[in-house]
Amino acid sequence: MTASPASTDTNAADESIAPKGYAHPQSLVSTTWLAAHLQDADVRVLESDEDVLLYDIGHIPNAQKVDWHADLNDDVVRDYISRDKFQALLRRLGIDESTTVVLYGDKNNWWATYAFWVFRLFDFSDDKLKILDGGRTKWEREGRPLTTDVRRFPASSFVAHERDDGRIRAFKDEVLAHASARRPLIDVRSPDEFSGKKTHMAEYPQEGVLRGGHIPGAKNVPWARAANPDGTFKPASELKAIYEGEAGLTPSDNVVAYCRIGERSSHTWFVLHYLLGYEKVRNYDGSWTEWGNSVRTPIEK
Repeated sequence: MTASPASTDTNAADESIAPKGYAHPQSLVSTTWLAAHLQDADVRVLESDEDVLLYDIGHIPNAQKVDWHADLNDDVVRDYISRDKFQALLRRLGIDESTTVVLYGDKNNWWATYAFWVFRLFDFSDDKLKILDGGRTKWEREGRPLTTDVRRFPASSFVAHERDDGRIRAFKDEVLAHASARRPLIDVRSPDEFSGKKTHMAEYPQEGVLRGGHIPGAKNVPWARAANPDGTFKPASELKAIYEGEAGLTPSDNVVAYCRIGERSSHTWFVLHYLLGYEKVRNYDGSWTEWGNSVRTPIEK
């Protein structure tokens, strides 16, 4: 395959995304766009999956693996990696401030949006961050190539910003105040988790949560409702029908989304902020594993 010119404008919005009516259409690219830009010198493709073995079985050519657990989470403290570790990660991946980063993964880009959210904690430019609409599922269904070759790029000299949690991350005490003020909370878990019938996702292990239910006042909008069967995001009109027509949100709302450990709710955070244009959305990554185990935190069933 002949390399595309390095001057190709990878910041321009993918024209095939525009008809879906999103507030920030430049945050998504189609499989067709990615296929045309795979060889661009200023593009890096990152795969982040729930199933961390998928990458080794086969991945999009030139894609590099980001392991959500090993690469993005601190190995001692229940927290995300430090600025220095994030900087070292991006240098290893050959990413700098001029690089366009396309994230994709399995299961409707569940973990790709989680990685996107972590990148934004370090204020990595959202002009340079993209999600592959449809992710791995759509790429595979279209019969596009996969490879087991692991591509290495020259290390960069990227300099990371300090992590800024306050903009898009919520902590337990903040969520308590948010709930007490009756501000909007979106619980993106399954209806059985929301009701307290189950304390974990169906067919997933129990992770030690002591109580079931939901944060008082929360509305239940399961995260995957935002996706079509092929893994692409639903158009803005359908998303508005769900989040505004059903859940009662408005674009001016101050919203907190949560799930079990903040991974499913990062998908909803992406939908509300980047696709629907909500300016004030935070992800409570402590989520139910923290809330359901904390002494005297209020719970509804």
